[in-house]
Amino acid sequence: MTTVQTGIQPISTSRRVKDRVVQALVYLAFAIAVVPLLSVLWLVVKNGLARFDLEFLTHSMRNIGARDAGGGAYHAIIGTLEQVLFASLIAVPIGLLTAVYLVEYGSGGRLSRWISFFVDVMTGVPSVVSGLFVLAFWVLALGMPFSGFAGAMALSILMMPVVVRSAEEMLRLVPNDLREASYALGVPKWRTIVKVVLPTAFTGIVTGVMLAVARVAGETAPLLLTVFFTDSINSNPFNGPQMGLPLYVFDQAGRPTDTAIDRAWTGALTLILIVMLLNLVARLIAWWRSPAKRGS
Repeated sequence: MTTVQTGIQPISTSRRVKDRVVQALVYLAFAIAVVPLLSVLWLVVKNGLARFDLEFLTHSMRNIGARDAGGGAYHAIIGTLEQVLFASLIAVPIGLLTAVYLVEYGSGGRLSRWISFFVDVMTGVPSVVSGLFVLAFWVLALGMPFSGFAGAMALSILMMPVVVRSAEEMLRLVPNDLREASYALGVPKWRTIVKVVLPTAFTGIVTGVMLAVARVAGETAPLLLTVFFTDSINSNPFNGPQMGLPLYVFDQAGRPTDTAIDRAWTGALTLILIVMLLNLVARLIAWWRSPAKRGS
C-alpha cells in the first residue's frame, strides 16, 4: 500500500510563535497610535462642551471683552466655511486635472517627471510659506486687502499636492481593461476619461479631497498672514479681515481668562465637528454616486 504525499507541510511551532508575536506587535503599534488620538479627542470634547450652546453658534465676539462672559464663534464659522469652500474651488479642479494628465497623458514623459517632482516638493512645504507667498504677492505686491479669499489662496496651495497624489493613486487603480473596452467601441480618449475612468475612481477621489480639506481646515499660520483678525461678522470673503476658527482658537487661547479659554476649547470642538460633518456628507455623496448604487 503506497502513501500519497500531498506536499503540504504542517506549520512548525516556531512559525506559529513568530506569527503570534508579530500579530501582538501590530496590535500594540495600533494601540500606541490610537491612544494619543483618543486622549486628545476626549480632552477637546470634555472641555469644549462647557460653552457649546446656541449662543456660541449664533453670536460673534463684537463688543465682548476678554473677561466678559458670552460671545460666540459665528463669525469664525462663517469665515472657515467660506475659506475652505474657495480653497476647494481653486485646488480641486487644478489637482484633479494634474492627476489626469500624469496618469492618462504624461506617463514617462519629461514634463510629467517635473510635475511629480514639484508636487512632492509642495507636499513638504511648511504652511507658513504659503501664507508668506500670498502675503508678498497678493497683499504687498498687488495691494489687495486682507481677506478671506487671500486666506483661501494660501490654503489652496496646501491642498493641491494632497489632491494630486490621492487622485493619481485612485486613477491608477482603475483597470486598463475598462479603458481598452471603451477604446474598442470607438470612444475618444477624453470621453473615456470623463465617462469611464473618473466615475470608477470617484469614491476614492472624494475621499482624497476630504483628506485635503481636513488638512487645511485647521491651519492657522497662513490665515495669520493673509486674513488677519476681526470680532465682527464679515460674510464677504473678498474685502476686509475675516475670522476663521483656527484664528479664533488661537486668539482666545492667548487671553489669560477662564472664559476665553473655554471659548477656545469650544472653538476647537466646533472645528472638529465641522470636519466630521463634511466627511459624512462626502461619504454619502460618494455612496450615492458609486457604480454599485447606480447599477442597482
